[in-house]
Amino acid sequence: MVQAKDNPRYEYLMGIVNILPDSPGVYRYYDAEGTIIYVGKAKNLKRRVSSYFTKEHESRRTANLVRQIYDLKYVVVNTENDALNLENRMIKAHQPKYNVLLKDGKTYPWICVRNEAFPRVFLTRTLVKDGSSYFGPYTNVMVAKTLVELFQQLYHVRTCSLNLQPAMIEKGYRPCLKYHIEKCLGPCIGKLSREVYDQGIDEIKQILRGHTAELMANLKQQMQEKAELWDFEGAERVKERIQILEGYRTRSNIVPSTISDVDVFAYDEEDVSVIVSYFHIVQGAVISSYTIEYRKQIDEPKEDVLALGILELRERFEEGQPKSDAAGDEAGKASSPSSHPTELIVPFEPSILPDGCVAFVPQRGDKRKLLELAEKNCRQYRIDQLKQQDKLNPEQRQTRLLTEIQKQLGLPRLPRHIESFDNSNISGSDPVASCIVFMNGKPEKKEYRKYNIRSVVGPDDYASMHEVVMRRYRRLVEEHLEVPDLILADGGVGQMGVIKQGLADVLHQYLVEHLQGAISEERMAEIRELLDIPVGGLVKDGHHRTRQLLFGDPPASVDVKQGSSLFHLLEHIQDEVHRFAITFHRQKRSKTQTHSSLDDIPGIGPKTKQELLKKFKSVKRLRAASVEEIQTVVGPAKAKKLVEYFAQQAPDAPSGTQDA
Repeated sequence: MVQAKDNPRYEYLMGIVNILPDSPGVYRYYDAEGTIIYVGKAKNLKRRVSSYFTKEHESRRTANLVRQIYDLKYVVVNTENDALNLENRMIKAHQPKYNVLLKDGKTYPWICVRNEAFPRVFLTRTLVKDGSSYFGPYTNVMVAKTLVELFQQLYHVRTCSLNLQPAMIEKGYRPCLKYHIEKCLGPCIGKLSREVYDQGIDEIKQILRGHTAELMANLKQQMQEKAELWDFEGAERVKERIQILEGYRTRSNIVPSTISDVDVFAYDEEDVSVIVSYFHIVQGAVISSYTIEYRKQIDEPKEDVLALGILELRERFEEGQPKSDAAGDEAGKASSPSSHPTELIVPFEPSILPDGCVAFVPQRGDKRKLLELAEKNCRQYRIDQLKQQDKLNPEQRQTRLLTEIQKQLGLPRLPRHIESFDNSNISGSDPVASCIVFMNGKPEKKEYRKYNIRSVVGPDDYASMHEVVMRRYRRLVEEHLEVPDLILADGGVGQMGVIKQGLADVLHQYLVEHLQGAISEERMAEIRELLDIPVGGLVKDGHHRTRQLLFGDPPASVDVKQGSSLFHLLEHIQDEVHRFAITFHRQKRSKTQTHSSLDDIPGIGPKTKQELLKKFKSVKRLRAASVEEIQTVVGPAKAKKLVEYFAQQAPDAPSGTQDA
C-alpha cells in the first residue's frame, strides 16, 4: 500500500503535485505546525515530488515523512547545480528534521582570492568578511582543486602564509623549495614586482567569473607544444585538465557570496491580475520566498502596486516570522536579523519605499540574475494558477485559449467554431480533400467531412482546395447550417489566398442569383455576412512540424510562443486535418489498387469473386475458361453471366491489380 494515502491531506497534496513544473528546483515539506521537515532538490520537480506520493516506500523513515507532510512549497531554478546549492543553503538555515545527512554542518568549498599583499588563491569552506573575494560554491570539489592547481601552474601564485608587506620583504626571507624548482617566482625575496603579480591575480578573477577563453587557448597551446616534443604523457595530462575545465561551472547562479541581507521583489502583471514574488536573503542564502496576488480594481500604476506589495510582504516577514496566510509560497520560519535589509532589488522604482530603504534596479551582473530568478518564480506561480483552474474547470481553459486567439487575431467574435482543410494525392492520382471541425477548442469528429475531387485533373492542390471550399460553404449556406468563426488552411499564403477566393466565388454565385431575382435583398445581406469568414494559415517547417500562424491582409506572422497552450492547440488542429486527409487518401488508394473487373459484373459479389480468383488465379485465365469450367465453381447461372460479360468487353480491356 502507498503510505501517502494514509495522509489525511493526500488529495490536497496531489492537487499540488499534479501542477508542478518539469523544471529543476528545490521543494520543502511542512508539518501541521508550519515547520519545514524536509528540503530536497530535483532535476525535474514534478517527477521527483510525485514519487513520494505514488510509490510504496520500504524505508520506515521515508514512510513516516510522507505521513507527516501537511503542505509542500517549492522554488524553481535554472539548473540542477543551482538546485543543489540552494538545497544546501536552506538546510543550513532551517535544519529540517529529516535531512540527517546534511545536519553535520558540511558545506561546499569556495575558491578564495585573499585580500593581502601578493594574494594567495586557495580552497576554503569558511567565508570571512575581510575584503577577500570568494567564488563558488563548487559542488564538484575536483573542479575547484583543478582550478587552483592550474592557477599555480600558469601564474605561479604563492602558497606560503608569509607577510609580504614591503617592510617585511626588506628584512629578508629565505626562499623555499618551490622557488628553487621554479614553482614560485619568489615575491618573498623581491624577485617579482607587485604590479606583475597583481596582473596575474586580475586574470585569475576573470577566469573565475567565467571568462575562460584565454585560459583554454593557453592550455591548448601547452598541449600542442608537449605533443611536438613527444611528451605525450604531459600532453595527456594537459588534455585532461582541459576536459575538466570545459565541464565545470565556475559559480552558482543562486546567491553569490557578495550579496547578503537584501530583499528581492519581482513583478508580473496580466490584465487585472498582479503577482509579486519575494526572496529574503540572509548571509548569502535564500532562506525565505513568498508570492502574493492582487486584483486591480482600477488602472493603478504598477509603481503603486509594487510599493503595496513590498510593504505587505515585509510586514508578513517581520523579524523572519511570516504571518499565516493561505496564499503564497512560504520558504519557512527562518532565523533572520531583527530588522529587514535596507537594500531592495526591484524590477523598477516603486512609488513609495519603506523608511531607510534604498531600491536598486540591476541591469546586469549577479543582482540581475537574482532578480531574474525571482521573476521566473513569479511566472511559475501564474502558470500553476492556470493549471489549477484548468484542472477544476477544463471548459474554462478552452475558453481562455479561444479568447487568446480572438485577441491575437483581432476577430469580431470568439472562434468557437474553427474549420481546417487539407488535400492529399500522389502525383495527381486519387485526389481527395478533408475538412475537420473544432468546436470550443476540441475536435468535433461527427462534423468531419471527406471530399473526392471531381473537377481537377492532375496534381493541382490549389484547384482542389478551391473546389472543396466552394462545395463546403455553398452547402452550408443553402442548408442554413452554422458557418465557422475562423478557417485555418494547412499551409501558407497560397492556401490562404485560395480559400479566400473560394469564399468570394461562392458569394459571386449568389450575387448572380440575386440579380436574377432568385434571392431577396434581406437574404443576400445575410449571405454576405455569413461568408465574411476570417482565414488564417498554419505553416510547417522542414520537419513537417507547426512553425507559425499567418493572418491578415497581406498575411503576416502572428506571435504565438512555441510550447504554449495556444501553440499546442494550433498544432493539434494542423496535425488532425493532415491525419484525416492522409487516412482518407490511403483508404481510397487501397480500394483502387484492389479493384478488379469482376467488381463491375452485376450478380458477382465479393465471395464469388474470391472463389473464382482462387480457382483461376487471374481474370485473364478466367476469361479464357469455358462455361463448363466456370460453372464447376459458381454454378451455371453465374457462369453464363460471366461469359456474356466477357464477350461484351474488348479483349485488351485494362484490369485492376489483381487481374495481372
